[in-house]
Amino acid sequence: MFLVLNKEKILSYIIAISAVALLFVFASGIYSNPTEQSALVSANSSKQLPVYCVDTAENKVALTMNCAWNADDIDSILETLSKHNCHITFFVVGDWVTKYPDAVKKIHDAGHEIGNHSDSHPHVNNMTLENNIQQIKDCSDKIEKITGSKTTLYRGPYGEYNDTVIEAAKNSNHLTIQWSIDSLDYKALTCEQMWERIEPKLSAGSIILMHNGTENTALSLDTLLSNIESKGYEIVKVSDIVYSSDYTIDNNGVQHKN
Repeated sequence: MFLVLNKEKILSYIIAISAVALLFVFASGIYSNPTEQSALVSANSSKQLPVYCVDTAENKVALTMNCAWNADDIDSILETLSKHNCHITFFVVGDWVTKYPDAVKKIHDAGHEIGNHSDSHPHVNNMTLENNIQQIKDCSDKIEKITGSKTTLYRGPYGEYNDTVIEAAKNSNHLTIQWSIDSLDYKALTCEQMWERIEPKLSAGSIILMHNGTENTALSLDTLLSNIESKGYEIVKVSDIVYSSDYTIDNNGVQHKN
């Protein structure tokens, strides 16, 4: 059998071969510089992360208390913390500070750390860089009027964050803090149920999330603190375990000292 070629077929073959050759040249140009290729991959995978927990050899865990609802249980919580001679970090919302300035003063006077939890607890992932910065500033200003100190730690409302949120915190001289253990106390879990969540995940450098103004947090706190201490851990503020400089945060949100 003979292959019969007319002018149209010959022209179509030439066009197809030319297209393949051009694609080959283009591809070679893209991949001829591995440094540029690596930079591109790195840029695409450079999502910023908050601190979920800390790589440390010290048997310390940070307990954090988000304050956004009421202040009815603050006295009880502070009394329990004093009983255990430990100091923790309270992340407070600016609106909460406005409503309960006396509670903020009590927390500060008791030696606890006060962190920034935004001014009005919005969905920060939907906000611009400028609006995120304003949220942090307004909350910090309210706290400073009561305590005399600006905040340096930030936790986004609802646990939300993206590159814009973290960049806003950095621009405001704040380190963004998440958590590695969620007690789910806001779901009205019992003390036993909270401990079942906390115990398996406890390790040096853990950051535990709790909330005031819930059904069982204040009532469960004494037992939970005793249980944590019985495992050999010291309960501390976030600033007692995080690194403020010369650190890296890996893909799992673990902060490491360089």
